[in-house]
Amino acid sequence: MNARLTRTIRSAIDIGLLVGAYVLAFELRFEFDVPQDMVTRLVLTLPYVVLLKYLLLHAWQVDRYSWRYTSLGEVLGIAWAMAMATGILMILRSFAPALGDAAPAARHLLIPWGVLGIDVMLVTILLIGARAARRMQVERRERVSHRMSEESSRALLIGAGRAGVLVARELTSHPDLGYRPLGFVDDDPAKQRALIHGVPVLGTTADLPDLVREHAVDEAIITMANVSREDIRRIVELCDELDLPTKIVPGLYEIVDGQVSLSRIRPVAIEDLLGRDPVDLDISAIESIVADDVVVVTGAGGSIGAELCRQLARFRPRQLVLVERAENALFDIHRDLGAAFPELDVVPCIADVCDTERIDQVLLHHRPTTVFHAAAHKHVPMMEANAGEAVKNNIAGTRTLADLALERGVHRFVLISSDKAVNPTSVMGATKRVAERYVQHLASTSGRPYVSVRFGNVLGSAGSVIPIFNEQIAAGGPVTVTDAAMQRYFMTIPEAAKLVLQAAAIGEPGEILVLDMGDPVRIVDLAEDLIRLSGFTRDEIEIEFTGLRPGEKMFEEIALDEEHATRTRHPKVWIGHSPEAEWSTVEEDLVAILALEDTVDPEPVREVLRRIVPEYDPDPIRTTDVTDVTDVGAGEGSRRD
Repeated sequence: MNARLTRTIRSAIDIGLLVGAYVLAFELRFEFDVPQDMVTRLVLTLPYVVLLKYLLLHAWQVDRYSWRYTSLGEVLGIAWAMAMATGILMILRSFAPALGDAAPAARHLLIPWGVLGIDVMLVTILLIGARAARRMQVERRERVSHRMSEESSRALLIGAGRAGVLVARELTSHPDLGYRPLGFVDDDPAKQRALIHGVPVLGTTADLPDLVREHAVDEAIITMANVSREDIRRIVELCDELDLPTKIVPGLYEIVDGQVSLSRIRPVAIEDLLGRDPVDLDISAIESIVADDVVVVTGAGGSIGAELCRQLARFRPRQLVLVERAENALFDIHRDLGAAFPELDVVPCIADVCDTERIDQVLLHHRPTTVFHAAAHKHVPMMEANAGEAVKNNIAGTRTLADLALERGVHRFVLISSDKAVNPTSVMGATKRVAERYVQHLASTSGRPYVSVRFGNVLGSAGSVIPIFNEQIAAGGPVTVTDAAMQRYFMTIPEAAKLVLQAAAIGEPGEILVLDMGDPVRIVDLAEDLIRLSGFTRDEIEIEFTGLRPGEKMFEEIALDEEHATRTRHPKVWIGHSPEAEWSTVEEDLVAILALEDTVDPEPVREVLRRIVPEYDPDPIRTTDVTDVTDVGAGEGSRRD
């Protein structure tokens, strides 16, 4: 049946119900013995009464709703339209007697008060009832079809709060999605034995073993919003003991306008167990440096650079310029942004930050007000073997870009740095520390907000530990871990990008902004969690300890002792107050290190880096824990013993 025919049939039914309700109202008012004069009045008033009601239904767009998806919005629309029609008819009824003999036809407006009262109730019930009946018919047909499907999954919903209610509503309304909700599990005593969208609360998490056995459950879906990582871990471990697959819905902060996309119900991921809280942003501060301005992002095809571009696009820059030397990576992010933000002016520029002429061309042509510099070499062991390339990209590239940005009038420059720049033990970390100091130098001479943002490891970024562990697990193991005691700070890619924007918005000239990384995580715990989430046990996937690789630390630090990290107005952004070095000395060493950018031998590079970065120690044994800046008061910073 085509759409036009369907709309015609629905309109005919509505008109039939309007007529039927009005006629029945007369019959009920006069107890099914309508006087002849009232029959005449019924016939004469029927056309304009029905026309008035239908026009008001159209004005409220009720005729555009699909009956099979009737919702509260349509019910309210019908109620308002019929109430308004009755109100108009009552006003006409009130003024009709006053017209008297001057307008004999006015008597046709004298609809009995009782008829008006009965009619509004009848017509509202009939219009809503017709739609409800259609929806029930469709859902019953889908439910029967769903019961016949062998692919239907019998699911327990863990958590009967707001997120759980939304999920239950969607699952019961759309059984074709492949889930059959058997019931809720919730530890709140007040919710026990309740029915939510027809789904019963069957018990608490302590009852899970009995419920799984009694109801032949296929999987559990965690439907708790903003739940702590301890609770998720407890539930996942309990479900693992029961050999029950576990999935999770997005946190409530990701659910918009009371809707949850069931396509986003997914297996529990390592991010859920790490329990990173949602980031609250100072929107106005970020808009002040992005909205209606031209913004450049270097390294736009990388994990952090690409996410920075996605976040920046939400703040409506006049133009977003993507600088990336890898053609395929640039193609991917440009295509993604074009699909997600079709109105945004996104300009892809293939360029290397070490190419002075090309970078100058980009800045001169686009005239950005802000530059986010995310292009860098980041892999520690790789840079130990290719120290000259680390110098070329991380130091020379930063100097080239920052110098040209200053020359071309870029107001704000943001260097994406790393916790490996703190007391560095690697070439990569030492080169990032030199880049930080160079940005500080430009800020001190120009007074412009040229800043560095420092954070630790990012979950799921290219070449990071999570994808490597997943590959090793998929291959059957072993999973290789450096040391049982090794710890790292982690945050998600979206969290890192959001906090970089926040730090950029509040950073003052020369500041090193340190992102709150939360608590450090033992790498071996991360490996064990991934093995379990992949459906294996430690007996099936072995963990092999390989020892420290060149340039690696046992523990990462996020601020120097002498930086005395202090709070900013944002709870997740700190300021590291790094002492200013004597630049004339640093500049001489900088010339020396840049002369080695094409060297093959890493030792001369390390030697000069020791002079530029006194805290650089390429041969450490770092086994001492460090204090996170989130655990110290103002005027103190991270320290090592």
